[in-house]
Amino acid sequence: MNDTGQPANQDQRPSGLAAVESALAPLTRTGRYYAGAWRHYLRGSEGALPLARPSVTLVTHALRDELVLIGLRTSRPLSNGATFDRIEQEVHAALEFYGAKGWLDDPGLLFAPPPPLTDIEIHPVRQRGRTYERFVFTSGYTPEEGDPGRERWLGYTANERVYGLMLRHREPRPWLVCIHGTEMGRAALDLTLFRAWHLHDDFGLNIAIPVLPQHGPRARGLPKGKAFPGEEILDDGHFAAQAVWDVRRLLSWIRAQEPGQKVGLNSISMGGFVAALVAGIDDDLTCAVLGVPVADLVELLGRHAGFHRGDPRMRVVELAAPLGRMVSPLSLTPKVPMAGRFIYGGVADRLVHPHEQVVRLWEHWGKPEIVWYRGGHTGFFTARPVQKFIDDAIVQSGLVGEGA
Repeated sequence: MNDTGQPANQDQRPSGLAAVESALAPLTRTGRYYAGAWRHYLRGSEGALPLARPSVTLVTHALRDELVLIGLRTSRPLSNGATFDRIEQEVHAALEFYGAKGWLDDPGLLFAPPPPLTDIEIHPVRQRGRTYERFVFTSGYTPEEGDPGRERWLGYTANERVYGLMLRHREPRPWLVCIHGTEMGRAALDLTLFRAWHLHDDFGLNIAIPVLPQHGPRARGLPKGKAFPGEEILDDGHFAAQAVWDVRRLLSWIRAQEPGQKVGLNSISMGGFVAALVAGIDDDLTCAVLGVPVADLVELLGRHAGFHRGDPRMRVVELAAPLGRMVSPLSLTPKVPMAGRFIYGGVADRLVHPHEQVVRLWEHWGKPEIVWYRGGHTGFFTARPVQKFIDDAIVQSGLVGEGA
């Protein structure tokens, strides 16, 4: 350590140079993507990822993703070496604690079944001529005694309550639970990106959209820099455990309200990560649609942390790899039927890497039906192939009948 609290060999370029490099970084990385895309295109198709001729549109999508990454990093600034020393100590303690519990060897044990949900508040809302419902219930999730990072996680008190939206029909209907991505968890945004009214009106589905921990109203009071996903690796693990817990509680309430009705999952980005975990535990789902899904959270954090070569903070990410595997859907066998597994990804995705994340999960899930759209991570919403794919998946899986 030096007298600033930084590791002695951590990157310490002049601030002016660092600022210029930071400003140019999205263009530089987009340029590298463009060059790599041409190499891939000229070499020919390799594996699951289809050939996509580099174009201005594709490069624009990649640049937009890079700008989103800049925004995410700005709201999640990296701490100095002293903080990473503390995080490293926590990771060591977690490896020992989780290893003793057997969770590193059998990750399914981490996701203990929650008690059925019976107490839920539901309030009607009318906006712009439409009526839907808001719900709220107590999560009940707490990390186990002795779990490193437990007290910090319990300090995020807004996580104690689970909020969400519902679009219901008067008569019993199949349910689709939509699990949102990072920076979502807001009513207008979630309803739009999931095309919730279309799924409700045109397919006759009941729709539920729960808000994940550390998002939307559950992010109130979070200390600066503690947004998810972030450098607090144990927080990221607790997020996964509580998100799965909360979704499973909601599923228990749905099934108690309308016994025998089919239930499926629809998801976006980090929601795909959560949905894939739930689909590896719940054995009564009709379908799971994973949109641009994350497969390995720790690998994703390492890729986007912004560490320069030789930065000693990277060793914390490497040390935490077993924790990433513990909360990864790659460590669980999917229980949703093969006919109900669907995945889509963007060929120019710069946030959730097509090969390192999406293809790995697709292969682990037995190579179910997959569609690739010509765009980046944020381009799924306007991609017509994605819209058709989701609509078709709902019917093909049997969640609703033909002509619904």
